[in-house]
Amino acid sequence: MDEPLIEFRDVTKRFDSRTVLDRINLKIYEGQVTTIIGLSGSGKSVLLKHIIGLIRPDEGTILFQGKPLHDMDEKERASRLSRISYMFQDNALFDSINVYDNIALPLRETTRLDKNEIDRRVMARIEQTELEDAIHKYPSEISGGMQKRVALARALVTDPRIVLFDEPTSGQDPVRKNAILGMIAQYQRKFGFTAIMVSHEIPDVYFISNRILALYEKSIVFQGSPEELEDFDHPFKEEVIRSLEGLQVELTGLYSRRQFKVMHYAQLAQKGRGTTFCIVLFSLVGLDAIRTGSEYEAVQEIIRNLGLYIDRHFGAIGGFSTRLEQSEFVTALPYSDLAETKSILENFAREFQEWSVTGLRAAGREQARENGCVELAVLAGIALGEPVADITPVVNEAKNRQIEIARVRCDSRRS
Repeated sequence: MDEPLIEFRDVTKRFDSRTVLDRINLKIYEGQVTTIIGLSGSGKSVLLKHIIGLIRPDEGTILFQGKPLHDMDEKERASRLSRISYMFQDNALFDSINVYDNIALPLRETTRLDKNEIDRRVMARIEQTELEDAIHKYPSEISGGMQKRVALARALVTDPRIVLFDEPTSGQDPVRKNAILGMIAQYQRKFGFTAIMVSHEIPDVYFISNRILALYEKSIVFQGSPEELEDFDHPFKEEVIRSLEGLQVELTGLYSRRQFKVMHYAQLAQKGRGTTFCIVLFSLVGLDAIRTGSEYEAVQEIIRNLGLYIDRHFGAIGGFSTRLEQSEFVTALPYSDLAETKSILENFAREFQEWSVTGLRAAGREQARENGCVELAVLAGIALGEPVADITPVVNEAKNRQIEIARVRCDSRRS
């Protein structure tokens, strides 16, 4: 793996006699989304403030591109830290100034750019985050989704290399939590910045993060991919990962991925040699075309309703399902062959297309309040598997066989 963009080596921080961080070791890589998870009060915000330079460690070393910050002179340190931006938990927008002035504020306060250059940069971010219609409005006059985009545009206006997100989904309902995370993931891909996010609620981090760091009892006890976290054996899992499973059920009504594995293993134990099962993989296609905050919420409502519909349809015949990726669901049918599963899926597709006209479109219209329009294709593929522990190859085969079974359009301008 490449050299870390940021690295902590044995970093310790105390406040009086209380140790908050104890010999922290972590690595953050450029161009990735890294999420720091942990219980409330575990020191995540203190860790974040070390990254941005607001706090210095009592012991240990923080490196930026392999060079210790304490070896840099003030000018070099300031130059490095100036490439870091911060998106606050509650947006921290100023109610007394309009959207344009909120976004322009960092350039006016921290640079010597002339008025024309500031205007050029601000308008570029406004256009890129689809905020043209809100330029002269005040924060209180726009929706919560648009306020998040204003805060993000302000964080990006200085062309940062790194953006820190402090509890970006705190206090939100499950649908809006996932909408905010989807927005962050899309803009991270669009602008290419390194995203570092902290959370104690364990939102839908599996689906947008390249790397997860787990902070537990003052130390980093895990760092790796979301897939590796699933197999992590530690008391941290019992206290924190349970929250992730709770959100999975709360958002979609489906099993968590760990519960899905347990169900799959239980079914294998009941099968004899030579028996088979089928996997159906569903995907939503078109998420990359989403542009506005209202559309993010519309899509999350669609995801929620699609998950509920899949569970209701296949659960009734002995199937069980989980959300595999941000826009993918997988269903296991332990007692079906290809012919039977194909017939079941054809019936599902026919009923789903009829139901989606009212079920999904209504959900999208309810959420799309800012002249938003969402159009998504639903794909499905089938593959046959034998009773082995790893079903990944079967899921991949189902993905390669996907075809479109429905198309959903949600338009707030329709009645």
